[in-house]
Order: sequence, then structure tokens, then C-alpha cells
Amino acid sequence: MVISGIFWPGGAGSWICNMRTLLVVVLLLLVGWIQASLADEIRVAVASNFAGAARQLASRFESRTGHEVKLSFGSTGKQYAQIRNGAPFHAWFAADSRRPALLEAGGLVQPGSRFTYALGRLVLWSPDPGLVDENGDILGKGGFRHLAVANPRLAPYGLAAQQLLRKLGLWDALGSRMVRGENIGQAFQFVRSGTAELGLVAASQVLGEGRPLRGSLWMPPAHLYRPIEQQAVLLREHVVARDFLRFAASDEGRAIIRANGYEVP
Repeated sequence: MVISGIFWPGGAGSWICNMRTLLVVVLLLLVGWIQASLADEIRVAVASNFAGAARQLASRFESRTGHEVKLSFGSTGKQYAQIRNGAPFHAWFAADSRRPALLEAGGLVQPGSRFTYALGRLVLWSPDPGLVDENGDILGKGGFRHLAVANPRLAPYGLAAQQLLRKLGLWDALGSRMVRGENIGQAFQFVRSGTAELGLVAASQVLGEGRPLRGSLWMPPAHLYRPIEQQAVLLREHVVARDFLRFAASDEGRAIIRANGYEVP
């Protein structure tokens, strides 16, 4: 068939079919371009203990929305200082409630955005299956060279470890044996690498999804340290960041958090 001097093999039906195929391809490309142009990126500061759960939340949120969540991990104390000095985060998952409340009081968070996303627990853990007894008596008996804890001035889990050891009357006695991580993630690595035989770390690091890790542990009674209430805040108004916080607080998000060894309020 010849139309306006152009030969279309197969006749008019083939020409129409080719045009339809071309139109579908163009529409698919256009939809992909629109989706890519609408996708956004948010930057979220996250306390070290919550790294595993935050990665899972971000991955699930990204697959659902097409947006990208950039996570930055560190100690709550350092991240608080960074945020006070203008660090460009959209949201923050802290390891305590005190510092998010301070930011809120200073007008540095979006009103009404602060909420408790997890309740953390301490655990005394060693990779050695026979080292930690069921009552944690090893802390008083000795039999180890180094105990890893997070820095109490920077990390809420370090502060909880300090409160626990003081309640047990061991804070000063064990001072020379302590190795202090800048955050609870570093304290955990000290134990996992063998730098310290045991450590007071976050339960989520030992009992979270895909665990428990091998070794021995003692879960100190919660009344021996103040509750580790972990709160999140929206630092600057952003639709995607607000949606991410909503997802973390949803039933699906709470299930992910619970599976990583936390209690949820």
C-alpha cells in the first residue's frame, strides 16, 4: 500500500498496528518521565541503635512511593548538635525523648510532629555462649577484661547503662574496664569484634529481625534504668518527609519496628 508516496508493507492494517505500538511506547516513556520528575529525596537523621529498622522502613516506603530516603546514622547527642547548627535534615529519629522535646521548645520542629516511635531496652551480651549468666552476676564477679558501653553524654543507651551500673553499685568499680563507643552502634561493634568480651548494648542489636545472635545475654529489669523512649520529629515541612513519619507510625511500620526487637507504644 502507498500513502502520500510512502510504502507501508502489509497494508493499512499493519500501518495502524505500528502506529498503535509507537503510541503505547511513547505513553509508557511519558509516564516514566512524569514519575521520575515527581519523585523526591528526603534526608533523615537516625540514632545508631535504630539503623536496621530504619533501613527496612525506608526500603518499604521507597518501593511504595518511588521517593528516596537518605539515612544518616549517629549518636543522638551529636545529631542534636548538628540539627541545632542547621544540618539539612527533614526528619529525625532520636534515641530519647529529651532532645526532641528541647528542639520543639526551641521552635526547631514542625508543631505537633513529635511522637514516640519505639521503646528501647538494654541487654548485656557476649558472643561467648558461657560468659553471661542469667542474672548478670558476671558484672560483679569479674572474669572479663573489657565491658563496652556507649558514651553516656552522647548516647541515651549509654546513659541507661550508666544508670543501671550505678543502681548495681558497679559504675566506679568497673570504670577502668570500660571501653566507650561514641554511640551504641560502635559499642556493639566493640563486642562483636572481640575488643570487649561483653557489652551493654541495645536489645534490638541482638534480638532484632534475623537474630538472635549467638552468645549469652542478660536482660536487665527495666526498673534499673529510666525508660528509653525514642521519639521522632519533623524538622522542616516536606510532604514526603511527613508521609514517611506517618508510615513509621502506621500498623505496618510498627510491625517492622516490633520485629526489630523494640516495644511500641
